[in-house]
Amino acid sequence: MTKGEGSLTALSDALADFARQRDWEQFHSPKNLSMALIAEAAELIEHFQWLTEEQSNNIDAETKQAVSLEMADILIYLIRTAERLDIDLIDAAWKKIAINEQRYPVEKVRGDARRAGEYDKD
Repeated sequence: MTKGEGSLTALSDALADFARQRDWEQFHSPKNLSMALIAEAAELIEHFQWLTEEQSNNIDAETKQAVSLEMADILIYLIRTAERLDIDLIDAAWKKIAINEQRYPVEKVRGDARRAGEYDKD
């Protein structure tokens, strides 16, 4: 497969095959995969930790490449976790969008980034 080609299902299948070929399925429990995912998320954060908002929006090419690889690690662990738990990530994402549309109605939250429960205090 070439860069940018394929679907989430194809990527999940390739990742599962990669793990099976190396006999790593035994290590890819949802617990272990979710722990690896959070570790990779922390590595992503390290690239932005001391930057200003403006600097974080204008990273150099080398940092962007490193960030892209950390993001790939996060995506890989997320997809593997979903595969192990038989969760359709696309379906789950659409459901979450619908929930968020209810929790954060445009007319109530536009331009205001509080948590959902905080809007009820107004």
